[in-house]
Amino acid sequence: MKSLFYFPALAFVILNSCEATHHKTTATPVRRSPNASGTVIRTPPVNQTETEYQTLSKTYKSETAAVVTAILNGSEDQSKAPVTVENKSRCNMVLTISGNNYFKKVPIAAGKIGAVMVPKNQNYNLSGMVCSAVYQRTKFISEPYRTTIWN
Repeated sequence: MKSLFYFPALAFVILNSCEATHHKTTATPVRRSPNASGTVIRTPPVNQTETEYQTLSKTYKSETAAVVTAILNGSEDQSKAPVTVENKSRCNMVLTISGNNYFKKVPIAAGKIGAVMVPKNQNYNLSGMVCSAVYQRTKFISEPYRTTIWN
């Protein structure tokens, strides 16, 4: 009679321990890409970029009017310069612009143009992920700057 009790108990323990060893992971691996200086940059997966784009686009205030005014007026005495980035890829992206005392993230939809005003005469790092490719550029901006990105 005791053996009938031990067998189901033993079977229960074995089955429970087998189930506990099977874990499904949801973390996606981070790809590392070398940049021009040879250092490694951690790049987020595409779905993380899309999530960041969706979140940022809900609260982002566009500077398109200021950029268009600066481009049309072309005044040399302004303290800011327009930066426009055309995203010709099939993926949404978030462009990060950072410089001396300046940092901004700009959501740019697939096939659209993103624009921002930055203080003149400074070096800026422009970076972002376009589909699965990394965009990274350092640029000294003293006048209107325009670039096109595609994958």
